[in-house]
Amino acid sequence: MEKQSSQLRQSILMGLLLPVLLIGGVGNLAEEAEMPSFYTKDSAVSVCLTDGTELALDAYLQRVLLGEMPISFEKEALKAQAVAARTYTAKAMAGGKHGGKLCTDSTCCQAFCDAAAFTSFTPEEREKAADAVRETDALVLTYDGALIEATFFSCSGGRTEDAVAVWGTDYPYLRSVESPGEEAAKYDTDSRLVSKRELETALEITLSDNAASWAGAVQLTSGGGVETIELGGKRFLGVYLRKALGLRSTAFTVTPEGDALRFDTRGYGHRVGLSQYGANAMAADGADFREILRHYYPGTALLNYGEFVEN
Repeated sequence: MEKQSSQLRQSILMGLLLPVLLIGGVGNLAEEAEMPSFYTKDSAVSVCLTDGTELALDAYLQRVLLGEMPISFEKEALKAQAVAARTYTAKAMAGGKHGGKLCTDSTCCQAFCDAAAFTSFTPEEREKAADAVRETDALVLTYDGALIEATFFSCSGGRTEDAVAVWGTDYPYLRSVESPGEEAAKYDTDSRLVSKRELETALEITLSDNAASWAGAVQLTSGGGVETIELGGKRFLGVYLRKALGLRSTAFTVTPEGDALRFDTRGYGHRVGLSQYGANAMAADGADFREILRHYYPGTALLNYGEFVEN
């Protein structure tokens, strides 16, 4: 059974869109000519974490949902997140940065609700997350016959970002789109005051005594983020500044304030792919999870572990 389970995981998650092999009764693979349409359930697939924990995919995704998205969110938003998380997981298990495993660090892989946090949710809340996983059982997102990079984040500040503007790689399904209704997000807008000394240390620049002269020309991306900006006579990428200065996003404006610069940001995260608060706003307006996914991942199709389903 253990051997069969391992082979099943290999067939599903390392070759989702390739011809699928049926596992024989003694763990041998059937001839390709005998292959039927192939479907499975999340509970039949195991996810291995970098700490050695092994969970069924449905149990893992339940914990991801509880860690990634407020459980008070609309059901269809939770379902959209479940599909995105399942797709992310499937792609990671096909190789990924941890050799087929996933970690529980949200800045690296996906947020994950550990045992202590899991027990802090009511039975009804845990069941709501489980329902979202069950009701999207086995569904993943694809583009041109391959699993997509199913990126997601908290909120965009009104518009998502092109992937190429953040990572330098263009994905036709990770384009800047409108994302209204995110005002409920804690960091829909945010502000951070950065002193002259902090700026000089973090950016290795020398600033004059006139704060009004520190910031120069700004070039914006199609998603409204800062592509480049001049600070202290030196040009910086917006993605670099977000990390170096601890900003919520690259969608920011800069205003002199005393002996410092105030960075006012919109949104929280890299702003590429699915906006979680935007998904909830769409769901509250009556959109189902398919509509939400079509909006944030344009041109993609849903796959049911081996065959495309109506999108």
